Amino acid sequence: MQAYSRWKFWLILVVLISAIMGTAPNLISVPSWWPASMSKPLNLGLDLKGGIHLVVDVDIDKVITQQVSDNVNGVRRTLREEKIRYQKLDSNATQVSVVLKNTDDADKAEKALKNLLPGYDMEQPETGTFVFTISESEAKEIKSYAIEQTIEVIRRRVDALGTTEPVIMRQGDHRVLVQIPGYEDSAHAKLIIGQTAQLEFKLVDEKGDLNKALSGQIPAGDMIAYYEDGRPILLKERTELSGKDVSQARVSIDSQNNEPAVTLKFNTQGARMFDRLTHENVKKRFAILLEGKVQSAPVIQERISGGTAQITGSFLIDDARNLAIVLRAGALPAPIKVVEERSIGPSLGQDSIDQGLNSIIYGCVAVLFFMLIYYRFFGLVANIALLFNILLIAAAMSMLGATLTLPGIAGIVLTIGMAVDANVLIFERIREEINNGKTPFAAIDGGYDKAFSTIMDANITTLIAAFVLFQFGSGPIKGFAVTLSVGILASMFTAIVVTRAIIVLSYKKRKNVKTLSI
Repeated sequence: MQAYSRWKFWLILVVLISAIMGTAPNLISVPSWWPASMSKPLNLGLDLKGGIHLVVDVDIDKVITQQVSDNVNGVRRTLREEKIRYQKLDSNATQVSVVLKNTDDADKAEKALKNLLPGYDMEQPETGTFVFTISESEAKEIKSYAIEQTIEVIRRRVDALGTTEPVIMRQGDHRVLVQIPGYEDSAHAKLIIGQTAQLEFKLVDEKGDLNKALSGQIPAGDMIAYYEDGRPILLKERTELSGKDVSQARVSIDSQNNEPAVTLKFNTQGARMFDRLTHENVKKRFAILLEGKVQSAPVIQERISGGTAQITGSFLIDDARNLAIVLRAGALPAPIKVVEERSIGPSLGQDSIDQGLNSIIYGCVAVLFFMLIYYRFFGLVANIALLFNILLIAAAMSMLGATLTLPGIAGIVLTIGMAVDANVLIFERIREEINNGKTPFAAIDGGYDKAFSTIMDANITTLIAAFVLFQFGSGPIKGFAVTLSVGILASMFTAIVVTRAIIVLSYKKRKNVKTLSI
């Protein structure tokens, strides 16, 4: 038998220790000297741990309408900077319309507005009139970005709930799948996830007549808003700051009335805009709106340059905490609605775990028994490698922080059956070598060497299939692909390296070996 490299024995020893320590956090506490990054408890998926399953629908048409509305402000600012006067500027869901006062400014306005609205198709029904319609490609890109932004905002909000390994992913063109393992308060989860958190700062129109506005005579550029208790107030329609300008939000206590409040800290751009707003409007009121409702409308006593503000109102401490969470996570780009909801109790998850473990045990016992009877001592070696393989899978998934799901358990069961395939190929090759008249040691070397390429080809094709499943599959399919991939890599190592090492240790001190227990 050829000398088996000493470093391979050390490799097996290192892998074995790592596997044991990687699996240990699921059973016992690990020593302090072992790296914490390599010892993580195995995360269980929603179907095993129980939790909440939600499918939310994103109103992406509102995103387009909001984008067009925002562009109206950009058009107004651009025309003012270019000193181009207009007599009409409005928008609908997909269009921005501009009518100039002086048709001589048409060429200048066309150039400026085309630069401002590159994603719009322009029409000019008559001289001095422009209609910009958002293009299909631009609308598609905005909708796609809105879904991605919604996923990111929901992820930050769910993380704030203190859960681990949530599944948040796109489902179709305008839906998002949310799974929160181990969390049972579905009402609170929906409250946190579903708040649009549309925060706005608007100036109060001190000169406008509220009574006339309520009767229908709303001044141009104004709007009527309402407090939580139903009181009306006349505001400037223009939004000075919004939730996207907030970088931090935390619960505080209002010093004036000793009630819970939310203190905001603006980002760099927001702080600069808030500084300008308070500097230019000292002794005027500005309103803070949340979800379209006025929370407060304080008077700006002096310039505020610190980049902080406070939202006060009739908050309970839990309401203030929830508001701070959603503001820290950021505002959703569009309203969302829960269209599917399921709660999975931990007892159902435990039943799934028990059934999954039973399937692993039954499958493992059947394979162990067959290998022991059919290949005798070599079968015993393969069985030892199989148990090592299961340990490696559990350790690798713990170290990677992967989530074990019910389809993942199916992947482990499949891997158990496939794990001995390589050994079957090797052992049958050894039998052929013996039948061809080679010595036992030469047969062992020949069996492993000649079967190697076949084993590699078979497992690489399976790995490719697992990669495709992970890349394009949904949550359960991904779980199956992860365990299948880890299992294949582990089985290749145990079948080729571990079994050969055991056989070498078993036979290397024997002399005049004439037969093999195979």
